[in-house]
Amino acid sequence: MRLATWNVNSIRTRVARTVEFAVREDIDVLAMQEIKCKPEQFPYAPFEEAGYHVEVHGLNQWNGVAIASREPMTDVRTAFDGMPGFAKGHEGPDAPQEARAIGAIVNGVRVWSLYVPNGRSLDDPHLAYKLHWLEALRTATAAELAAKPGLPLALVGDFNIIPFDHDNGDPDIVVGKSTHVSPEERAAFFALESAGVQDVVRPLLPEGYTYWDYQRLKFPRNEGIRIDFVLGSTPFADAVKGASIHREERKGEQPSDHVPVVVDLELGAADEDDDLPMIFA
Repeated sequence: MRLATWNVNSIRTRVARTVEFAVREDIDVLAMQEIKCKPEQFPYAPFEEAGYHVEVHGLNQWNGVAIASREPMTDVRTAFDGMPGFAKGHEGPDAPQEARAIGAIVNGVRVWSLYVPNGRSLDDPHLAYKLHWLEALRTATAAELAAKPGLPLALVGDFNIIPFDHDNGDPDIVVGKSTHVSPEERAAFFALESAGVQDVVRPLLPEGYTYWDYQRLKFPRNEGIRIDFVLGSTPFADAVKGASIHREERKGEQPSDHVPVVVDLELGAADEDDDLPMIFA
């Protein structure tokens, strides 16, 4: 399986290059974030013509997530257990949920496409919401893996967190002044490891940015940040055989400000080998 995650920053604006990338790079499962449309507005036809099934969760022109898969998807969910909501001026457990998560089973793999809240600023209520959202994600993931310890599970998408200082090449993002790099956000990111998932790309690609702001020539100056990740359970991580960050997708006409992150999996290889005659052992 070849799995990719990409914050496409409006699928209706970038559907042609999104589908072209998926076909060219032989992507089996594409998790998308920030699609910025409702399900009835999603451009299904180009994906379907290219051989993909699509599941979409979008509520308005903001946020929104989707998964495109060559194989049928089952057990589709549009929220994880305990996922909090948010609305300006609305506090409490009954705040409306945003379209920030969609999960599905594909060939036995649980894939979650996630668009983690931005946080906005260090003194904004959106940051508290972000931390609450991440803690709920940690709890829900831990529960799912406790119930199914052998499940290949992946949390993929735009996490809006820069885990390490060397992941930050943007001089405008400063520890102590900016979101994405605060100790609380970084702690929330690393706490996901206690749920049973790990970054499966970094061991293969220790360096590399996934986002460059459109402003002030950030991309030509390579003033990027690394905020898009694939976090996998142990069975998922054990199946990862390759990874790539597609920097070239930040170039060209009307690019997203993010680029795709891709992992290559060999699922079930051990079981297949066990069935071989001894002569092939």
